[in-house]
Amino acid sequence: MTDSRLNTLHDWLKALQASWQLDLDTLEPASADASFRRYFRITSKNPDFGTLIVMDAPPQYEPLDAFIKVDLLLSAAGLNVPKILEQNIAEGFLLLNDLGTKTYLAELNNETADSLYQEATHALVQMQLASTPDVLPNYDEALLQRELDLFPDWYLHKHRNIKLTDLQEAQLKNSFALIIENNLAQAKVYVHRDYHSRNLMVTAINNPGVIDFQDAVYGPITYDASSLWRDAYIAWPEDRVIDWVIKFWEEGRKVGLPMPSDFGQFYRDFEWMGLQRHLKVLGIFARLFHRDGKEGYLKDIPLVLEYAIATANRYIELKPLARILESTRPRKE
Repeated sequence: MTDSRLNTLHDWLKALQASWQLDLDTLEPASADASFRRYFRITSKNPDFGTLIVMDAPPQYEPLDAFIKVDLLLSAAGLNVPKILEQNIAEGFLLLNDLGTKTYLAELNNETADSLYQEATHALVQMQLASTPDVLPNYDEALLQRELDLFPDWYLHKHRNIKLTDLQEAQLKNSFALIIENNLAQAKVYVHRDYHSRNLMVTAINNPGVIDFQDAVYGPITYDASSLWRDAYIAWPEDRVIDWVIKFWEEGRKVGLPMPSDFGQFYRDFEWMGLQRHLKVLGIFARLFHRDGKEGYLKDIPLVLEYAIATANRYIELKPLARILESTRPRKE
């Protein structure tokens, strides 16, 4: 506890000590994510509060405005998101209620998956039902393209040291155009953008607790579903994934979400959206290692790569992309 931000944070918590009966000696790291944000847990001597979460978001890197805006938006939609108890926007600190320590990733197994995903589906439908245009940034063509470009820039070139031929460059460009065309043709709703097993908490009331939503946008209706069931951190047999996506599609249509009447079309959209996300994630995981020195994500690359290869191979127009992806598999000794 020596860096200057921790000293500033301690001073801020000291000022809140009486109001929230904080035990300053219990402040300890809770988690960090792939950005500059980090989280601490602190105990309150008031049993009504128990433990609380402190967010540290350096304003020059992670302004709090988006988090606060989306938090209030999702709370109004009925989702179980952290309640903002105190805020210090100038210095980048928030005091939040604690949604606990049980992530979906830790609790998911063959027995729990159906019920946990059912509740995650219901929360996702609630969020999408609350969608209104021009409230969140648009997930537009430029953003989709920037994300896809992370794949050649960071995964192919930097991480795998692969230089594409002119033909492969053209094939990749064409594949990206096809993917983006599909993504933009989908109905638009609120998109959490990281709705997966590490960002859903198992809670006793109004499960799941939803975190890490500050990058939310207004975009394709299948995006969060692809994050959830083509998760970079846990994989399921395809027949179970199809069953869960069918249940999501059925629930969404029942309440009037703008989903295609044909499930085959919806599942194709789900797959193509997942492919866009997986190409982006390959680039992000490589960038986290090479630029930010975070090597923990490297172990998750093989699963994401296999997702992308499997999807590209299922569609004839994406076969050239599948060949490029297959060429990046590490050679077996």
